[in-house]
Amino acid sequence: MKQILLIATGGTIASRYMAGGLEPQMAAKELMAYVPEVKEFCQVTAVQPFGLDSTNVCQEHWLLLAELVEQNYDAYDGFVICHGTDTMAYTAAALSYLIQNNLKPVVITGAQKPIDLEITDARLNLQDSLRFASDDRAHGVNIVFGGKVIAGTRAKKERSKSYNAFSSINYPDIAVIQDRRIIFYIDDRSRVRERVRFYHGMDSRVFLLKLIPGMDGRILHRMAEDYDAVIIESFGVGGLPSYGEQNFQDAIDIWCQKGRKVIMATQVTHEGSDMEIYQVGKSIKERFPVVEAFDMTLEATVTKTMWLLGTGAKGEAFEAGFYRTINHDILLAE
Repeated sequence: MKQILLIATGGTIASRYMAGGLEPQMAAKELMAYVPEVKEFCQVTAVQPFGLDSTNVCQEHWLLLAELVEQNYDAYDGFVICHGTDTMAYTAAALSYLIQNNLKPVVITGAQKPIDLEITDARLNLQDSLRFASDDRAHGVNIVFGGKVIAGTRAKKERSKSYNAFSSINYPDIAVIQDRRIIFYIDDRSRVRERVRFYHGMDSRVFLLKLIPGMDGRILHRMAEDYDAVIIESFGVGGLPSYGEQNFQDAIDIWCQKGRKVIMATQVTHEGSDMEIYQVGKSIKERFPVVEAFDMTLEATVTKTMWLLGTGAKGEAFEAGFYRTINHDILLAE
């Protein structure tokens, strides 16, 4: 029987209605009381490193979770992390970079309703996650939610209240779970040939800038001293406007001269960027050493940048690392 470590971190799944609204209140062992049937296929040990609304989860918590998996890696067959939904996609992407070449499953799940309610998605999500973590084919970092298994770098929360909150962006679901059966669409465990590797640093000085019509480059000038990288969430397939008192090209020139990283992404959820199509994008790529996110999610783009900077990657090493596919995160750059 598979040995699974359940790591509870708070979130809606563990919340109760309090005077000020929903707050994480339930301990890890309390969650397990609502899914007694999982004893048929796994033995679960529960721990709780913290109990937070996921709005308050950040880099220090991602590093703590990765360290917890590393410390217990040899003792367990799989790991299930109960997490709030609001930043779950960021945590899943971050752990995909902090835990690589992983032949054991690290599953992240949660719920839109607390587990102690009569009508809730929490119990099924937790059951499905423990079932998936106990499957011999499961590996790597994935989100299990609403009957879908999504690669940790491809998940995005697209619905704020519905049970099918998460979608896989620009990539197929890894598997679906129906009536206690796991149906794999992508079974690539055999491709993992290197030893598992854990990383222990992330650079939090990364800024995500969403362009709006009328914005000019002054905002980038003001941030140049405070951040090591900026991800610009541009329009359409990618490009920068050229109006305003200070244009974006001059601002990017300053960033590059200072050795800061500029990553170009798109506000459009599906199909990714392609800066070579229009002059407003092509001119930027020809003039500056910017990196393009292509089909990556913004969550993966942000956390991959933090991870790479945390490893000390600079210049061409940063670009090579960014375009290396990790946990299915990027395809169009290949």
